[in-house]
Amino acid sequence: MTGELARTVEALLFLSADPVAREDLLAACACSAQELDEAVAELRAACAPGRRGLELKEVAGGLTLTTSPDAEDAARRLLAKPRTPPLTPAQAETLAIVAYLEPVSRPEITRIRGVSADSASGTLLERGLIEEAGRSPFGAALYRTTPRFLKLFGLMSLDDLPDVSAWDPSPEEEAELRERLLKAGEARGPGAPAPQAPEPATAG
Repeated sequence: MTGELARTVEALLFLSADPVAREDLLAACACSAQELDEAVAELRAACAPGRRGLELKEVAGGLTLTTSPDAEDAARRLLAKPRTPPLTPAQAETLAIVAYLEPVSRPEITRIRGVSADSASGTLLERGLIEEAGRSPFGAALYRTTPRFLKLFGLMSLDDLPDVSAWDPSPEEEAELRERLLKAGEARGPGAPAPQAPEPATAG
């Protein structure tokens, strides 16, 4: 299968969890009905039973890609394996702090979050999303993200992280962040500069 339109149709069917109606394919591909019919025929031939691991089916008024019956036993064995649960909000928040501030110590993460980071950081270490990166002047372990983190989040480098300046917090989120930053500054002690709390947004 070499046709560009056929490859596009295949990609759209792969992306959709539900069967895709012909009208929706026409609109998405911006092609004529005849061109779509030819692309579907090409894709159907390429995915004929016995040729590939996927087959093209017409169900529920649309087209969909299904796995070949030949792969059913192997698929059952694969899907029977325990799945890694998604990150909890605490783990995601801890991972974001490490990604934006690395290398950063666990006490610093705790000060920023306002609650203990022991459990969240321990889980991130176990999953290979963060790793130790030396010690702080006070002896605390420093953490940084791993290549696995970049791979799972589709990043070439940490430079691809979203710009925090584009974040538009609600008044409640801004107030909570301000309070956390001020508390973190107090925890550093009188000899260290406190983090700069964000200025409240003004209309204009």
